[in-house]
Amino acid sequence: MNIAYSLTYGFAYMVSLLPYRALYVLSNLAFPIVYYVIRYRRRVVRKNLTSSFPEKSEKEIKRIEKDFYHWLCDYVGETYKLLTLSREELQKHLEIRGMEKVEECFSNGQSCAALLGHYCNWEYLSTVSVYMKEWGEKAVAGLIYHPLRSASMDRLFIKLREHSGGTCIPKNEILRRLVALRNEGKMSLFGYILDQSPKWENIHLWLPFLNHDTPVFTGAERIVRKMGNAAFYMRMERPERGRYVGTFELMSDGKEELPENELTRRAFELLEADIRRNPQFYLWTHNRWKRTHEAYNQRIAEGKLKARSCPRQEQREKTTSET
Repeated sequence: MNIAYSLTYGFAYMVSLLPYRALYVLSNLAFPIVYYVIRYRRRVVRKNLTSSFPEKSEKEIKRIEKDFYHWLCDYVGETYKLLTLSREELQKHLEIRGMEKVEECFSNGQSCAALLGHYCNWEYLSTVSVYMKEWGEKAVAGLIYHPLRSASMDRLFIKLREHSGGTCIPKNEILRRLVALRNEGKMSLFGYILDQSPKWENIHLWLPFLNHDTPVFTGAERIVRKMGNAAFYMRMERPERGRYVGTFELMSDGKEELPENELTRRAFELLEADIRRNPQFYLWTHNRWKRTHEAYNQRIAEGKLKARSCPRQEQREKTTSET
């Protein structure tokens, strides 16, 4: 494992030393290899795009597909760049808006959570502590992550995510760590990735998302509620190559009474709106809809799963309209 990590880290470090302009030259060269030769997950990407946008023509789908692979090649170089990126250079490539709302919560003694998707370059949000100018060691910021299968890649991504002062916490440790930070009198701001395809036994909610009946994770909302955190949606945009804009949009101040799963619903609605505006910046290579509601119900009928209430968005809307 040490040899594998040394090779992986060494390659990533060498790439990170290149200026952005050179990174994008390499990305341009990598695109035809990844798209036409290796054909990296082309079948999965095409299936996801055609099922998510049935209203689009084949020509439109192919354009989005190619734009996505161009961006994916950029993403790799941009992410490796985090290994050596200075704080001054970072701020030329990432603009953060709405940080004053987060700091206002901190001033009121309230920690925060940010919900975001695999959209644009989410890795850059591991650097958000750079933008918390007045808080220093009084506040901790970072990302909640699911450990990667490859031990060497997992170590690499922790390294690059923590280079600018961010903190990485495995998802199964987050609640304990948040309680510890609170007991130490520190504020916290952690990002939770909005994701799909929980294990069958962990499905608690189905939502309409990109033209699919989608099982989604609800753990982030449960932690946010338990900790009494203010919850933000992190809107990511890429106005031009090499520049990202992240905006904190308040969804809940942590004090209002919201229906169960409402935060999750709101976040996925906002994420879908972003994806529909610029679909090429979403991570389409994952098999996100491998679990269907029909298969879920079949497993319950066969006794493989315990029946539980898994509300759908349509049911909630019907109940609301009737009342």
